Amino acid sequence: MTIDPDLYSQADLLVGAFERAGYIRVSPAMLQPAEPFLDLAGEDMRRHMYVLSDSAGNELCLRPDLTIPVARDHLASAASGAARPARFCYLGAVFRDHGSGAGSGEFLQAGIESFGRTDTAAADAEALSLGLEATAHYGVNDPEILTGDVSLFSALIAALELAPAWKRRLAKDFNRKVTLAEDLERLALAGANGRSEHRGVLAALADANPKAAHALVTDLLSIAGISAVGGRTIGEIADRFVEQAELGVSSALPGEMRKVIERFLGIAGTPDDAAAALRALAEDAGLSLDPALDLFESRTGFLAASGVDVARIRFETGFGRGVDYYTGFVFELHDRAGRAEGQLVAGGRYDALLSRLGSPRPVPAVGLAVWIERLAALTDAGLP
Repeated sequence: MTIDPDLYSQADLLVGAFERAGYIRVSPAMLQPAEPFLDLAGEDMRRHMYVLSDSAGNELCLRPDLTIPVARDHLASAASGAARPARFCYLGAVFRDHGSGAGSGEFLQAGIESFGRTDTAAADAEALSLGLEATAHYGVNDPEILTGDVSLFSALIAALELAPAWKRRLAKDFNRKVTLAEDLERLALAGANGRSEHRGVLAALADANPKAAHALVTDLLSIAGISAVGGRTIGEIADRFVEQAELGVSSALPGEMRKVIERFLGIAGTPDDAAAALRALAEDAGLSLDPALDLFESRTGFLAASGVDVARIRFETGFGRGVDYYTGFVFELHDRAGRAEGQLVAGGRYDALLSRLGSPRPVPAVGLAVWIERLAALTDAGLP
């Protein structure tokens, strides 16, 4: 490790505070199987991973973050008890390639992961509160607080009368780097502008069983010797073909649905203001969003009860973190003066991750990561 000892020592004090709050310190292995990250972490993280192979041909990676390693270790040790409440904290190096001239690619990260708590709103509020304590540990007492909620968008899409393929596509696009508002324009025109040379293939796939169609495309690509195109794997290319077949080569996102989605994505402000605007949208559109909105408002109440000034929080319906496994509340804390590039603390809820890693039952989960070098740099620069 090339981490500065003083940097580590200050961060170690922060993780000690997490331990006093009831989190057990863990140290996952630096070398991890690459597949979970490639499948679950999101496009941005995938592009910056250090990937290698062992002598048996297994694909490995230096851990690009610690959420998946902590979750994997929890599943391996907990077995059938994985759904029981468990809280972990950590401090260690993570590795991401940010291009030539961007340093070693090794960064010090602290964080927490909370598994199995069923009091969702309270657990979410605790995660954000601990994130604020982390910035305060480095003297940043008034960070910009940006929040979102993937589950609100999921509830909206579920309530709309859309074909299943459209629902899957829109849900997937929410976590992409390109804003969903921009992507809606592209999706709405996709059918009309579909390339004619693909129409016969797509029409044939449209009548096939989705799994069989996926297998067929995968086999054809393999026979042709194609392993990846433009950074997409064979599986991703096959998913794209099958999806386009389901949507229909001449289909487009219905205009009235697009207007509702765009109105939803335009809502931003304090949590209270956003909740009022979302309830008005649901009433005007005749949609049932009450369970998701009730959880949203309950979380705001827990944040207020924990001493967080909710008027400082900016909530944006279109805010997502570009990480595929997030399913609910998400947040980032930034330097309000803009002296740090990127978030200081970030996290959110990922209730589906442990099931996708092999848990036999769903496990509620929420966590955060602290970017130590960014916070320490602000301290070294001197705070006002």
